[in-house]
Amino acid sequence: MTVVVPCYCEAANVRPLVDALTLALAGRDWEVVFVDDNSPDGTIEVVRKLARTNWRVRGISRIGRRGLSTAVIEGALSSSARYVAVMDGDLQHDETRLGTMIDALTSGCCDIAVGSRHVEGGDNSGLANVWRHALSDGGIRLAQMILPVKLGDPMSGFFAFRRDWFVNIAPRLSGAGFKILMDIILSAPEPPRVEEIACTFKPRLAGESKLDIMVMIQFLGLMLDKMFHGWLPIRFLVFASVGAIGVLVNIAIMNVLRLAGMEFAIAQSVGTLAAMLINFWLDNTLTYRDRRLKGTRLYGGLFVFLVVCSVGAWANIGIAQIFQQGGQTFDKASAAGAVIGVVWNYAVSSTLIWRRK
Repeated sequence: MTVVVPCYCEAANVRPLVDALTLALAGRDWEVVFVDDNSPDGTIEVVRKLARTNWRVRGISRIGRRGLSTAVIEGALSSSARYVAVMDGDLQHDETRLGTMIDALTSGCCDIAVGSRHVEGGDNSGLANVWRHALSDGGIRLAQMILPVKLGDPMSGFFAFRRDWFVNIAPRLSGAGFKILMDIILSAPEPPRVEEIACTFKPRLAGESKLDIMVMIQFLGLMLDKMFHGWLPIRFLVFASVGAIGVLVNIAIMNVLRLAGMEFAIAQSVGTLAAMLINFWLDNTLTYRDRRLKGTRLYGGLFVFLVVCSVGAWANIGIAQIFQQGGQTFDKASAAGAVIGVVWNYAVSSTLIWRRK
């Protein structure tokens, strides 16, 4: 079997996790693949050092791309084992349950064995605080509304599956966000057979948790993507939401300035600039989270964004003026111009600012 561990900034947990797996999987044929998203703490170097003396350890270093789901996909597809298990690199998943999960798959009773905190014998106390409990519980309730199978813990990141079954599903996966189990279940052509294995979610000992409100927003995007059967990609849905916020900002600022006596063209210009700045920040934080710009690249990206989008901004103003002169209300004219800016912003964002390397 192959244990896939997607990780980011988990250097302190690599060796303890391998030691724990060695004990838990004694007598079994196994390997562990750490898929690291170019962690600044040197996680992949720790993995490589360990791999030089332990043939069970492998590492995949990803440059220019991030994301738990795509890390899991790449790790699973790199395996030649019959069974693949997925677990976090933070030592919070109960590695002693891996044997039971694999045995469930070997028996042929299921396609996926899920380490569940929400069945008899499971324990969710390892979540850090009330806020993280609320995020997790809220996500579970939402997921259960659309899942084609009964699953008590659809937010689990601890599960195992047959590799040949997964390979057939892989082309259907969206690969977005952090909740890959949901993606796998909703991408299967037929509802999979699921077996839940009670497990304990342990407290984190080192590193930082990745569960935050942005993860939940991406989770909602995944649900929408699956509900629309992939016709509306997650990134487009998130980008459209960001664009809508920009439109509201544009209109609000334009109206305030108009009430202050400013001419329409000037008020629209100021509103457009503010919307562009808001959109850039939100897109960098949310829409392109996996390609997020930092440091000097952030300022460089903002500069290029403003320069290139100035073309869209002038189109925004021009279209708004045409609509306003044609007898439309200021709000409708401003919204029409803002739509032009959003379309141009999307093209620039995907091809020049946050392009995949």
